[in-house]
Amino acid sequence: MAQVELNVEIREKSGKGVARKLRAAGKLPAVVYGKDLDATAIIVNPKELEGAISGNAGLNTLITLKGAAGLDGKVVILKDSNVHAISRDLISADFYTINLKKKSSFMVPINIIGTAIGQTEGGSLQLVRNELEVLCLPTEVPQTVDIDVTALEIGDTIHIEEVVAPAGVELVHDVNFTVITLNIIKEEVEVVDEDELEAIEGEGEGEEEAAAEDGDAAAE
Repeated sequence: MAQVELNVEIREKSGKGVARKLRAAGKLPAVVYGKDLDATAIIVNPKELEGAISGNAGLNTLITLKGAAGLDGKVVILKDSNVHAISRDLISADFYTINLKKKSSFMVPINIIGTAIGQTEGGSLQLVRNELEVLCLPTEVPQTVDIDVTALEIGDTIHIEEVVAPAGVELVHDVNFTVITLNIIKEEVEVVDEDELEAIEGEGEGEEEAAAEDGDAAAE
């Protein structure tokens, strides 16, 4: 599991005005909390935070806080963050303390391995869940949960109880929900407007009447 360090400062004041001033100065207002830690307002460098979680572990990266009294050496993960709607810059962040010796739950992305038999026969593979909840030690969080789909045929599904968890990891679930399905691709059916349908039918009836009249004329 990836582990990085992040310098932080204690934030003495809070409020929207203070947060705006910090962001204007290129700093990020944040909060760190945990089971044995009251919510503590801090300041971090947004660029350093983005760099810290840019690796393969992403949001599951273990971050060791540095530089702030009472927080120095604590290990956290980025629990939540907000970005600006237009600039997409970070505007706030929440960190949660982690006990490295105790199992915790994490969300891990699914990685599909192989091409299903059904796909080669015209089927469409659908990933119902993009990530799965796992329970493990923070130092053993896998980067992905791999699922081999090569044997799937059209109409097959994979449920959570069929997924093989990585070593030392438990897949958390209360019900046996669907993770992957392989269905046949439905052909598109052209929808005709009712007015258009009546017009088409009217044209057909007109052609039939004209043909009948021609036939009567020929008989005469």
